[in-house]
Amino acid sequence: MNDDVTIAITCFNYGAFLPGAVQSALAQEGGAPRVIVVDDGSTDQRTLAELERLPPEVDVIRQGNGGVASARNTALEHVQTPYALVLDADDLLTPGALLTLREPLEGDRSLGFTYGQMRFFGDWEGVLRMPPYDPYRLLYRHNIGSTALMRRELIQDVAGYDAEFAGYEDWEYWVHALARGWRGRRVDDVTLLYRRHGPSRHTEGRSRYRHAFRELRRKHAGLYSRGGRRRLAEASDLDAFGRLMYRWWWGWRPMPARLELLLQSILWRPKR
Repeated sequence: MNDDVTIAITCFNYGAFLPGAVQSALAQEGGAPRVIVVDDGSTDQRTLAELERLPPEVDVIRQGNGGVASARNTALEHVQTPYALVLDADDLLTPGALLTLREPLEGDRSLGFTYGQMRFFGDWEGVLRMPPYDPYRLLYRHNIGSTALMRRELIQDVAGYDAEFAGYEDWEYWVHALARGWRGRRVDDVTLLYRRHGPSRHTEGRSRYRHAFRELRRKHAGLYSRGGRRRLAEASDLDAFGRLMYRWWWGWRPMPARLELLLQSILWRPKR
């Protein structure tokens, strides 16, 4: 049933986790999808060895190190199936993820993608409950993640992740999809196991975040204009005051990044 899905796994020196990610893809309920692994110029010997040991049905594509956006774009260029999903090599899909995510897409042709809830494991523990899809909220907060089941038409229309948004390329991708007229839907089930380990790439100061936000508004000025926001507000459950506060708090995120991370680590601290 899943032979119409491609799971694209990107890997850079994650040999310790890669076999688990691949197995979580191949062991999906309903049958194995097509699996592509893009090695983004790994130099770690364990990673190179694990790449050689992958099952023969997994396609391995090698390239020089170009970063997350480049690796994902390489994978998506090789997608020939109606659906595709991007997975980082250190994360895992839940066993029924594809069946859960594909049901809304098959029932509603107007949807471009679906995503689910996310469960932390590793250094953090607990469920990050993504809100229902809201195009207005998406302008100011990345609340989808990278792992979503997408139609191939959306992939071709958006034409890749923008490397200029390094660290925030996922957010720009979904805003870009919105600008192209695509909408998504969140499912209630946990579909992704998100591994937290080592330092987060979002522990830097707010300057980089705010730069990415300014670039989002510049690149997709039509969405962020007063008229664009007004059109998207019609699909939001926020009232006028709620939209104002949401735009202020999540747009500029006044709380320092390290303090925000500390509060999150307390909230999702593993129960020993």
